[in-house]
Amino acid sequence: MRRKYFDNKIEVVFLLFAVLVLIVVCCIKWGEIRALAVDSYEDATYTLSPSAARAYAYGDRHFNISNPSDYDIDRANHFFELAATQDPTLPYVYHQLARIAFLQGDFQKAIAEINVQISMHGDSEPSSYYVRGLIEGYMGNYTDSERDYAHYLLYDPIDWAAVNDYSWVLLKDGKPAQADAAIEKVLQYFPDNAWLFNSDAIALSALGAATSARERIAVAARSVANLTAGNWSRAYPGNDPEVASEAVIAFKKAIAENIHTIDGGAPIPAL
Repeated sequence: MRRKYFDNKIEVVFLLFAVLVLIVVCCIKWGEIRALAVDSYEDATYTLSPSAARAYAYGDRHFNISNPSDYDIDRANHFFELAATQDPTLPYVYHQLARIAFLQGDFQKAIAEINVQISMHGDSEPSSYYVRGLIEGYMGNYTDSERDYAHYLLYDPIDWAAVNDYSWVLLKDGKPAQADAAIEKVLQYFPDNAWLFNSDAIALSALGAATSARERIAVAARSVANLTAGNWSRAYPGNDPEVASEAVIAFKKAIAENIHTIDGGAPIPAL
């Protein structure tokens, strides 16, 4: 009787262990199963009822950080291209294709796509000038980039991300005073923005204003201590949410290095 009791107990333990393993495996695989189901549904419904609006909606789903499990830049590009083929006049479709090409490092394709977007829609969609300024900046076309950022900021002068990217181009173009002036205009609205204070510290250090640079970088350091992967993803929409945690670590490291550089009395290079 006692032996049977222990045999039953061992069986129960093994059963519980098997159930636990099954639960873990299901949790791990659920994301893959869900992604496969979503992809299959999209492919089937688009095949049965193709339209530019449907293709754009599916592209947006895979290029949106609101649900990281759906993020798939290649699939987003596929559907945006289908949308452009179905209806090339669709608002923002070339804008999105340009953003994807930029993220993939294909700057020539990105600039071609955003030029199509702007030629078709112009000032009715001013954020496309922001995207073109970003692309031009990474291509080293600083004068063109500065012009497009300035044009976009006429429509949204306190877009902190645009101001920060604009200041980066000005710094790369050897214009730290203009970068500082651009940032100073919006700091009152974002008193704890790590990106802006870090960029202003770089500008001030280049101007030889070490004391002010230290004050700015100190604010950046305090702010970045609370920065989360979610904050980073919202600041960089369209970027892969999977790299957000690594990006936060890299940003914190960059600010720490900037503190060290300023304390050493050297200007911070605009990377």
